[in-house]
Amino acid sequence: MNNRELLRSGIDSFGIDSDELMVDRLKRYHKTLVEWNEKMNLTGIVEEREVFIKHFLDSISAVKGGYIQDGMSLIDVGTGAGFPGIPLKVCLENIELTLLDSLNKRINFLKTVGEELELDKIEYIHGRAEDFAKEERYREKFDIATARAVAGLPVLLELCVPYIKVGGYFVCLKGPSADMELEESKTAMRVLGVEFTEKIDIELPELGLSHNILVFEKKSRTPGKYPRKAGKPTKNPIK
Repeated sequence: MNNRELLRSGIDSFGIDSDELMVDRLKRYHKTLVEWNEKMNLTGIVEEREVFIKHFLDSISAVKGGYIQDGMSLIDVGTGAGFPGIPLKVCLENIELTLLDSLNKRINFLKTVGEELELDKIEYIHGRAEDFAKEERYREKFDIATARAVAGLPVLLELCVPYIKVGGYFVCLKGPSADMELEESKTAMRVLGVEFTEKIDIELPELGLSHNILVFEKKSRTPGKYPRKAGKPTKNPIK
């Protein structure tokens, strides 16, 4: 199976009808990622097939379970090189996507990717999650918040849950420590107004890699004191 076929097969396996435009856009994304990676540290993975599996298909797997639907508003907190937000946007073109990252260089990269891939309905925010979650135009305004490999789960909950409207979901991509992190997050869930919905096991093709998607439903409004000031959630997680 060549790389294009691998990508289409992987996308289809997550319940999305793949097409050639999706594959073309993801190939352009890879090319831009490699070019920019030479001048700034975006990823340690650059070989096309590995990027397709470990970054693109891993990101797109967040749709499994049906919580993320086309047309929803989604914020990707600490998006880094655009994962999972941009691969999701490529496959679900009508998502209203907000990409938030604390490093302006990465935001400039993401804007370039958005232009190269001709994607619209994307807002790019340079700043800290703790600050923008206090702003009325972002607080409790999104159907979905996502995060991938950013921090421990109690920290991620505090950074992401304030952005989600009541009835929306936090869809978190996690590795093998998911069960332990869930145990550590019971207090944070209660304080922030979410309930754990389910853990979804994901198998990625060829490499024998697996991870978990943790889904949380927003049940009640998050108290105004959260998230706490920048740095506090990481130094002193809610436990």
